[in-house]
Amino acid sequence: MERLVRDVYAAGLHPPSAPVPYLMIGMHRLAQPPTQGIDQRPTPVAMSDIIRPGMTTPNASASTRPVMLLVDDDVGVLGAIERDMRARYGEEFQILPISRGAEAIATTRELKRRGSEVALFLVDQRMPEVTGLEVLKATLAIFPDAKRVLLTGYADTQVAIAGINEAGLDHYLSKPWDPPEETLYPVIDDLLDDWRAVARMSAPDALQLLGHRWAPEIAEFKDFLMLNQVPYRFLDVETDPEAAELQAALDHPDALPTIVLSDGRVLEAPDRRTLASAVSLTVATENPYHDLMIIGAGPSGLAAAVYGASEGLSTLVVERWAAGGQAGTSSRIENYLGFPNGISGADLARRAGAQATRLGAEIITAAEVVSVQQEEPMRVVTLADGRQLRGRCLLVASGMTVRTLPTPGLDRLRGSGVYYGAAPGEAKEYSGEKVAVIGGANSAGQAALRLAQYAEVVYMVVRAADLGEGMSHYLVKQIEAIPNIELLLDSRVTEVVGEHRVEAMLVKRRGSDDEAVEYPISGVFVFVGAVPHTDFLGGMLDLSEDGFVLTGPSLWTDGVLTPRWPLKRDPYFLETSVPGIFSAGDVRYGSIRRVAAAVGSGGASLSFIHEYLGTL
Repeated sequence: MERLVRDVYAAGLHPPSAPVPYLMIGMHRLAQPPTQGIDQRPTPVAMSDIIRPGMTTPNASASTRPVMLLVDDDVGVLGAIERDMRARYGEEFQILPISRGAEAIATTRELKRRGSEVALFLVDQRMPEVTGLEVLKATLAIFPDAKRVLLTGYADTQVAIAGINEAGLDHYLSKPWDPPEETLYPVIDDLLDDWRAVARMSAPDALQLLGHRWAPEIAEFKDFLMLNQVPYRFLDVETDPEAAELQAALDHPDALPTIVLSDGRVLEAPDRRTLASAVSLTVATENPYHDLMIIGAGPSGLAAAVYGASEGLSTLVVERWAAGGQAGTSSRIENYLGFPNGISGADLARRAGAQATRLGAEIITAAEVVSVQQEEPMRVVTLADGRQLRGRCLLVASGMTVRTLPTPGLDRLRGSGVYYGAAPGEAKEYSGEKVAVIGGANSAGQAALRLAQYAEVVYMVVRAADLGEGMSHYLVKQIEAIPNIELLLDSRVTEVVGEHRVEAMLVKRRGSDDEAVEYPISGVFVFVGAVPHTDFLGGMLDLSEDGFVLTGPSLWTDGVLTPRWPLKRDPYFLETSVPGIFSAGDVRYGSIRRVAAAVGSGGASLSFIHEYLGTL
């Protein structure tokens, strides 16, 4: 029956108006209800039909739209895929169906030569000659930012897992996917949101950041823009001819760094809040007070915002830098539950922030908290610019601040080739150069993997004799497989050398009397741990000796509760020494340094916050 239907279908022998029932072909429905007719074949679009020189198409804008490449050797399934994808995404994307794996690879190369952009590969695994996984592997280097989905049978799960590890697979779908509204579109929608976020960063209307590459302020601007996912182009006034032309056109050409917005406005060395406001980030709230204020938009703060807003509390999140916290700087989080292929910190932060905002939470950025006070029945947060925010409850989820090293040269060259943390805005700037990563924990490993995509060599300087002592096994394996990452184990950096920027580092084996070895490098990325960000509390709360916020059981010492606690009831589990002020995430004493643990504590805090509000 299936072969008969396929032969008749392929020959086009049914009149278009003939009613037809639903038919299962290739594990998916082939035909639509009678009102849509029988002709569900893939639109006969060949590569030459799309990009043949000089051709005129009914839709002249088709060649400028990003492409979705659909690949399946079963004509019935390919027709069904195309129909479903065209119905949902046809206005924004070119939908290009191809029936052979080898042709898909050749088409991808031609699209690259023609300057087109591929947003999505949706490829069937079981094809003759060239499998779906082979197609994805072959096209990975051509369009590395494209999203990749593999269509599998129920027995192909291990192939899909291999695709995650080897071909950058973002998702796999087991056939059938009917109805698409429930099983296909939600997956594709999420992937396209992630793709658009990356594509926006190279948008033609991106703002222009003008300055000297090695100026410390430039590094801060890059990180702020990148982490807040604001598209920008950096123009180096020393090497870029376009930068020289733009600089000459400015009223004050020496007022660097300068930002030129897409509407022509010019910002000369703006402060963080001015820049945030100019790029349409929310920097203020109009509400006089909130039920819940949250300091910090890391995973714990965003989780609390999602739960607080969804449960009817007026919720405000105050963030000094960018949503996501330290997790937001991670190029890949591979052990977070529910994301089998991993997720970037930026994507996780963007999704969580959008979720919290959709549910009603407010998130303000570039807002530095300098103090916290009690003014019963309110908790008062004072910002660096003098503004005060009031709420009935406060959650301290301020996270961690990177720990610095006293190594000679690091402080002097900070921002001029020395960076504490991931510095996501700098990775591409080191294409073809040699860099160093100091540290042996997961954050250092993730940074090394990202830098290795661009740098000629990445030296990892690790104090431990074994990389596995402080790093997850999956990261160790990935690093060992990257040829341009060179491990310098059981070693330490004794000095960073350079006049106005990093030029080299001196490395010595620990416990050795040998001379330090000099390594020419252009950048150093330091990951040597972090300290809790609690300076702004100013003695308001009980802290541990190393600055973490004490909560719940930690407020007891030898069976005696802290004398600061004023109530007859005991503090709730995540409550601090001041009633109505809670803490969650890495800044809390005894926390587990994992994204999942931070999210869990942020969500759990709402149970105790509701209990506290119920006592008022």
